[in-house]
Amino acid sequence: MSKLIVSFRKPFLVGSLVFLLLVLVAGCSGSKNDAGKNTNATNPSTTADQPAEGGTFTYGRPASVTSFDLHNQITSNNAFAIDKVFEPLVAFNSDGTIVDWLAESHSISADGLTYTFVLRDGLKFSNGTGVTAKDAVFSIQRHLNVGGPLAIAAKVASLSAKDEKTLVIKLKAPYTPFISELSNFSNGILPKDFGGVSEKEFFKNPVGTGPFVVKKWDSAGDLTFSKNKYYWQKGKPYIDELVYKLIEDDSQAINQLKAGAIDAIESVALENVNELKQGTDTKVATNGSWVTEQLFFNTLDKHFSDVHVRRALALALDRNGLTNAVTFGFAKPANSLLPPAIPYNTNDTIKALSFDTNAAKAELAKSKFPNGFSTKLLIASGNNSRTQEAQIIQAAAKTIGIDIQIESVELASFRERFFAYDFSAMINSGQADSPEANSILAFQTDPEGFSKSYWTHYTNNEVTKLLHEGQKTPDGEERAGIYAKLQQILADEVPYIPLYYPDILKGVRSPIDSLVVLPNNSVRFEDVRVKGN
Repeated sequence: MSKLIVSFRKPFLVGSLVFLLLVLVAGCSGSKNDAGKNTNATNPSTTADQPAEGGTFTYGRPASVTSFDLHNQITSNNAFAIDKVFEPLVAFNSDGTIVDWLAESHSISADGLTYTFVLRDGLKFSNGTGVTAKDAVFSIQRHLNVGGPLAIAAKVASLSAKDEKTLVIKLKAPYTPFISELSNFSNGILPKDFGGVSEKEFFKNPVGTGPFVVKKWDSAGDLTFSKNKYYWQKGKPYIDELVYKLIEDDSQAINQLKAGAIDAIESVALENVNELKQGTDTKVATNGSWVTEQLFFNTLDKHFSDVHVRRALALALDRNGLTNAVTFGFAKPANSLLPPAIPYNTNDTIKALSFDTNAAKAELAKSKFPNGFSTKLLIASGNNSRTQEAQIIQAAAKTIGIDIQIESVELASFRERFFAYDFSAMINSGQADSPEANSILAFQTDPEGFSKSYWTHYTNNEVTKLLHEGQKTPDGEERAGIYAKLQQILADEVPYIPLYYPDILKGVRSPIDSLVVLPNNSVRFEDVRVKGN
């Protein structure tokens, strides 16, 4: 999805250094197991002086965890806790490559209709019971039944457990993104029939295969995980406890990290990055991301239903200047919806609306509001970068006669507002949940999907047609052409203005080793060791 980033997961979504490597989605049998490979860690040391195991790792986060129901959640506050408890059959590593995870191997038939997964030997849930193919059938079937924000879009004909270790999924029609989408956190495996308890009871005390188990949980505050002693990666996790500490303000998070009150922070204010990099006790872990920072328009609003108004604002806005002012060099200006780390990105070839104030005024003159108008821009409070972005957008709009009032509201209220279409324009991030172009495109261009084109309700029949064509077309030049055409239409009609592709940045205390940062903005903690234990 995209996840919501707001940090959402499709966008805050679930997360952009430019990847030099395009993701190659595995489509052959017997994929090599990279599950234990520790790439892009903060310090993947394996020497004899490695810190001892044990201890507690405290991670500062801007929002609390409110639910572990993997099929009904999408925002990053929940997604990046769910993925510590539940794991999928296949996953992606830190460079975005699909790897076998709970499955030791998988194969896809030549016609693209049959997917076969063979589970690892000795897999157990965190309660000690064995994992079977029947659990996988139950989990994926439940996801199909629920649908939810990251619904399985493939047309599934059947799910079956061929034997205790073998799951077979048959599709009615080819769906190219399927293997990639199975790597989403929403396709984690849980016990058949919820292990004999009710859904409500299960998700209060979830049982999965992940490295951690929920120990103590305040849905309006902190969350404490303990290590899963049955975890399938031998010896991991190395820490005894993982604490998600709620810190809603960027500055407070930085201060607590520098003081040693916490070990790492999920969200780093960009103006603080160099300070942390140069600190004697702090550093910054980074990775390329699947995130695009964007200005979104509610096309149900009378002003932003007018394509000329949207185009005028795109022309009035200096994206290069905004990116330089806000990101301190830790981002690349965006012309395309897809971040460079995702295949089929056209950022360097697309014909985008570039900064031109005179052209912006001429475009507004073509609209129903040639003399300008007043409107509001919704942002979440406590985020310094978003506040700066809003002010720059406000100033740009003023040059063409559009008066923007900035509405800064608490994060929970922000989410409620845009979920209810109670906004005219907003700043948010769009994020892929898997290394697949469709992950963002479907979330932001399908007016009938869960998010109704990311709550913009943007509708274009040609875009919808291209979206569906891309989903069934095999990877290659034809698919690239489809997505290039789709991205150009979006650049011309700007239902949202891509602003920049941010790097993923995590503030970390220097004694911390082996924090693995993923391109969806999540982190793997199973390899973390804390010095001094």
